[in-house]
Amino acid sequence: MFGIIPSLHGNQAFANFTVASGGSVTTDGDFKVHTFTSSGTFSVTKVGADDEVQYLVVAGGGSGATNQNSAGGGGGAGGHRTATDHTLSVQDYSITVGAGGAAPSTGTNNGNQGSNSVFDNITNIGGGHGSAGTSVAGGNGGSGGGGGARGTPGSGTAGQGNDGGPSTTTDDGKSGGGGGAGGDGLISGTNNTGGNGGPGTANSITGSSVTRAGGGGGGGAANAGGTGGSGGGGNGGQTTASNATAGTVNTGSGGGGSGGNGSASGQAGAGGSGVVILRYRFQ
Repeated sequence: MFGIIPSLHGNQAFANFTVASGGSVTTDGDFKVHTFTSSGTFSVTKVGADDEVQYLVVAGGGSGATNQNSAGGGGGAGGHRTATDHTLSVQDYSITVGAGGAAPSTGTNNGNQGSNSVFDNITNIGGGHGSAGTSVAGGNGGSGGGGGARGTPGSGTAGQGNDGGPSTTTDDGKSGGGGGAGGDGLISGTNNTGGNGGPGTANSITGSSVTRAGGGGGGGAANAGGTGGSGGGGNGGQTTASNATAGTVNTGSGGGGSGGNGSASGQAGAGGSGVVILRYRFQ
C-alpha cells in the first residue's frame, strides 16, 4: 500500500512546524508571536524543521532622580536586544520581564535601577538610575542614567543601550537625559533646563513597527524639564510646577527627572516595565 503523503508547504511538510504556548499569542501570516508583558513560561512541545525563534528582550527602565536645590537626571532605558536565529529545543523556558525602577521620594534622591529581563541565556540589564547631582553618578545599566546638576552620567552596556547625558561641573541648573536604545541622552542647552532622553529603537517583530526603550528627560530647575526619548521615555519635570512622567509600561523606557526651587522638588517619574516577545513559523 501507498503511505500517506503529507501536504507540502514549500519544501516542508505542514506538520513539521514548531508548537509552543505561553504569553499573549497572536499571528502574523505564517508566524506566531508570543508577547510576555509579565514573567511567565514559554513552553515548547515540538520543534519544527525550522528550529529558530526570533526574540526581542527589553529590560525595565530606570527612574529619574530628584534634586530639591537644582535638577535631577533622567532614567536610562532598559537593555534592548533582538536576533532572528536563536535555536529552540523541547522544554519550558522561564521568562523574566523586568520591572521599571520605582520613583524616588521628593527631595534630593537618586532614581532606582530597572530590573533585568531574561529569555533562555539572554539576560538584558535594567536601565540605570538618574543622578541626583552634586557629584553623584547616574547608574550604569542597559542604558545609563542621566547626570544631575554637577553629577556624572551612567554608562550603557554594549549591544544593549547607550550612555546617559552629562551635566556640567559649573552649572547647578543643567541635567542630562537618560540614555536610550537608539542613542545617548543629551545635556540641556540652556541654564536651569533638563536635557532630552536618548531615542528608542524601532522593531517589527509583532508585524508592525513599534519603538521602545527611550531615555527619560532630565529635570529642570527654573525652566522646563527635558523631553523623553522616542519609544516611551518619560518627560522631565520643572520644580514643583509640573511633575515628571513615568516611562511607558512594557517599553523599558526611563522615567523623567525632577528639579527643585531650593525648598521643595517635584516628583520624578518611574521607569517603564520591560517586555519579551518571541516569533516563530507555525505553518
